[in-house]
Amino acid sequence: MNKKSGFLGVSQKTSDAREMDELANNGNFQAKLTLKMLTFQMIKYIGAYVAEMNGVDAIFFTGGIGEHNSRLRRRVCENLTYLGLSFGYEANTAWGVDTVISLPDSKVKVALVTTDEELVIARDTMHLVQSIEE
Repeated sequence: MNKKSGFLGVSQKTSDAREMDELANNGNFQAKLTLKMLTFQMIKYIGAYVAEMNGVDAIFFTGGIGEHNSRLRRRVCENLTYLGLSFGYEANTAWGVDTVISLPDSKVKVALVTTDEELVIARDTMHLVQSIEE
């Protein structure tokens, strides 16, 4: 269950998002299904949080998939126009920089925020070790 679930379980090929994107672009049905399911889950969770908060001011894409997959950001945002989100297709092509990818007239701002996941893990590990030593 833990070894062959998620991306690998659905695609039957890989658990790597970059490989999944490549497989989908080459017409692999299972990879397309996997990405469609991911998009659906993201839209569903954003919608649930918007409802819980009674609105939203901004949506941020970050981390490996959010930061490096412009097609995923586009697919998600195209399904959130009911919120007043105006998507900036040209700005969405940004790579490796913090930037706003919604249009200026968008009621909901959408931004791409870069992360250094390894640095976060290193800091968390350092804090954990320090707390054990105390």
